[in-house]
Amino acid sequence: MNLSIVIPMFNEEDSVQPLYEAVLRAVEPLGECFEIILVDDGSGDATFARAQSLAADDSRLRIIRLSRNFGQTTALNAGFAEARGEIIVTLDGDLQNDPADIGAFIAQIRKGCDLVVGWRRQRQDDLVKRKLPSRMANWLVGKVTGVAVRDNGCALRAYRAEMIQKFPLYSEMHRLLPVITGLTGAEIAELPVNHFPRRYGRSKYGISRVYKVLFDLLALRMIFTLSRRAFFGFGSLAILFGLGGLGGFLLALLQWLLTPEAPVVISVGASILFASLAIFLLLQGFLCHLIYQNGGLRVEDLLTRRINRAIVKPDEVSIT
Repeated sequence: MNLSIVIPMFNEEDSVQPLYEAVLRAVEPLGECFEIILVDDGSGDATFARAQSLAADDSRLRIIRLSRNFGQTTALNAGFAEARGEIIVTLDGDLQNDPADIGAFIAQIRKGCDLVVGWRRQRQDDLVKRKLPSRMANWLVGKVTGVAVRDNGCALRAYRAEMIQKFPLYSEMHRLLPVITGLTGAEIAELPVNHFPRRYGRSKYGISRVYKVLFDLLALRMIFTLSRRAFFGFGSLAILFGLGGLGGFLLALLQWLLTPEAPVVISVGASILFASLAIFLLLQGFLCHLIYQNGGLRVEDLLTRRINRAIVKPDEVSIT
């Protein structure tokens, strides 16, 4: 299998068939052995039913259905885990990305790039709600991480599978995948891509995503700063707060011995607070260590159904 195209969808029933047809028009002439993995992120409309109907006639279309709406990061994780291609291409399910750009992305990967990121140079979105927050986030990410990517929010990307499948993703970190791969030394290319106005439904994103990027950026900074030293880092802070708690206790004891009538409530309270923070940080470090060693939630735990999972050889593809 050369190519896996992963498309997360949430309440995009009207986009399922036109997107499927657009992907086929773009990819079939390339001569690649490919699969389309559509991940239904717990949609409440007919997204799954329409995808299921298409998959019944084309074994190259594989459907994954999550048990509820987990968000785009988890949906992508599920698609990555199921992908069998050497190259993984992702795009949004709202018809704003142009599948015709996929060929150029594959060519860049074949030239040796690990990741190709789309750049929506003529972006067809609302200036205040979408464009400005995106520009702010891209600037901030570049300054904090040193990995400057013009458009971290563009869903149209191509990955070398062996690279992307080793990264566990949490929260909303799909937006920071170019940064994560860049920090590990991956070779990244950017290509200008077509971008269309949304044809159906409403956007699921808004200005609130800037706050999510901030928190994810903080988490990413901690992951790459602490890494294997997570327990040591949190443990060091725990020792400092523990010493503060011990100092508060000794101060309260000294006050009580020298001047029994003096109030010691403040010293005792500070001692308890610092000791509690020390215990919390120690447990946090231990938890980070366990997560690092053992990994997170398995994708298997999130799925309710797969369609067309069996491996299909190129000469066994059925299209009716």
